[in-house]
Amino acid sequence: MSREEAGRMGGKKTSKTHGKEFYQEIGRKGGAATSKSHNKEFYQEIGKKGGVATASSHDKEFYQEIGKKGGKATSKSHDKEFYQEIGRKGGEATSENHDKDFYRDIGEKGGNSRSK
Repeated sequence: MSREEAGRMGGKKTSKTHGKEFYQEIGRKGGAATSKSHNKEFYQEIGKKGGVATASSHDKEFYQEIGKKGGKATSKSHDKEFYQEIGRKGGEATSENHDKDFYRDIGEKGGNSRSK
């Protein structure tokens, strides 16, 4: 029996004897342990890898759908001030990374798309 087969069999047996709470708890413990031994760059890298893997197996409609779901869920738990605050922060971050030419170009693109 290979290591993969033994692991799969053990996982199936464990899933029959433990509930959702068990998996939530071991996930929490694993996450806490990982966060102690890894830095911000580690999480950025695995996030990037996950994004690439997801992008290769999903299309535009998948991202539109999860965006809609996330937007609905967020709107139920946040008010107008929340959106004003994240908009302000996003605007500040963008202005720190872009110059006048950037804003001229996106203004021009926006104007052109409205005139069509």
